[in-house]
Amino acid sequence: MGIDPTNPTGIKAFVFDVFGTVVDWRSGVAREAQPFLNRHAPDLDVSEFVDAWRREYSPAMEEVRSGRRPYVRLDVLHRENLVKVLAHFGIAGACEPEIDELNLAWHRLDPWPDAVDALHRLKRRFIIAPLSNGNIRLMVDIAKRGGLPWDAVLGAEVVRAYKPSPRVYSETAEILAIAPRELCLVAAHNNDLAAARRVGLSTAFVRRPTEHGPHQTSDLKADEAWDFVVDDLHELATQLGCAR
Repeated sequence: MGIDPTNPTGIKAFVFDVFGTVVDWRSGVAREAQPFLNRHAPDLDVSEFVDAWRREYSPAMEEVRSGRRPYVRLDVLHRENLVKVLAHFGIAGACEPEIDELNLAWHRLDPWPDAVDALHRLKRRFIIAPLSNGNIRLMVDIAKRGGLPWDAVLGAEVVRAYKPSPRVYSETAEILAIAPRELCLVAAHNNDLAAARRVGLSTAFVRRPTEHGPHQTSDLKADEAWDFVVDDLHELATQLGCAR
C-alpha cells in the first residue's frame, strides 16, 4: 500500500499523557486542598503540600513496576501517598471521609486552555485516547468534567502496568490493532517519550513549562529529536493538517 497523501505521517492514533500534558494537575489539586488545609493546617503553604504529595507518585508506582507489589490502581496509591504526606506535615485531625474526599481532587482537574478544542480538531482525523497512569474511573471523571472528547480510555489499568514499562506502550498499539509506528504518544515529559520510542511508537513533545509551578526546571525543552515538538496542542493539530 502506498502512502496516504492526506496523512503522510502514517499515524492512525494519538494517545496522550494526561497529568501535566492535558490537564493542569498542580493548580487543580491546590484548589481542592486549600479548604482542607484551612481546617487542619492553616499555616502550611498549599503548594508545598501539593508538591510533597506529587513527589510520592513515582516511588509508589516503582513498587509495582519492580514487581515488589502487585498492580493496584492509582487511586489507591494516591490515597496511601496522601496519608504519608499528612503524617509528614503532622496533620492528624482529619477524619477518614475527609481524606477520601481530598483524594478525589485528582478526579476534578481542569484541562490546559488549549486542550479541549485541539483534541476536537485531532479527533476528526485520528483516534485519540489517554495513555495515563491514572485508572479508568479517574480518566472518565476528568474527561466528563473538562469535556475531553476521547474515543477510548486506555492506559495503566487496561494493561495493569505503569509507564514507563514497555508493555504499556506496546500493548496499547495491539489493543488498537495498529503497528507501534502508527501510534503517537503526546507528552510533556521526555522520559515518557523515550520509553515509547524504544518500543517503536511515534512521539510528540508538547511544552508545559509551568506544570510544576513557576520555578520548574525539568522538561522545559525537547531532549531528543521527537517526531513533533510543539508549544501547545493546537500547534500539533495544525502540523497534522487538522482544520479549526
